[in-house]
Amino acid sequence: QVQLVESGGGLVQAGGSLRLSCAASGCTFRSCTMGWFRQAPGKEREAVARISWNGGDLYYADSVKGRFTISRDNAKNTVYLQMNSLKPEDTAVYFCAAVSGTYYSVRPDDYPFWGQGTQVTVSS
Repeated sequence: QVQLVESGGGLVQAGGSLRLSCAASGCTFRSCTMGWFRQAPGKEREAVARISWNGGDLYYADSVKGRFTISRDNAKNTVYLQMNSLKPEDTAVYFCAAVSGTYYSVRPDDYPFWGQGTQVTVSS
């Protein structure tokens, strides 16, 4: 059973930064495509960023391009999301998700493994 545990969320002022971490266990982490998703109140869950098993293929939502950076450390079984220049509209619960193999999808339904989520709140 794959387990994902997010950390690093919190309250930050607009323009500030946060780094989210997601520690994985129970899977061959280095073979998994990892994604960060977010869900704001009353909105559908949306993809923020995705990274392939070796970090060679990246995806970013248009709304976060140039501000967020996804990375992974396969030796530590951890994926990160560095968030800079945060805006109030980035406020949401952020989820880490995993799928075995090389996956180019950013549809939440295609990811079978999820963390519990971490709250990010950006004040104006």
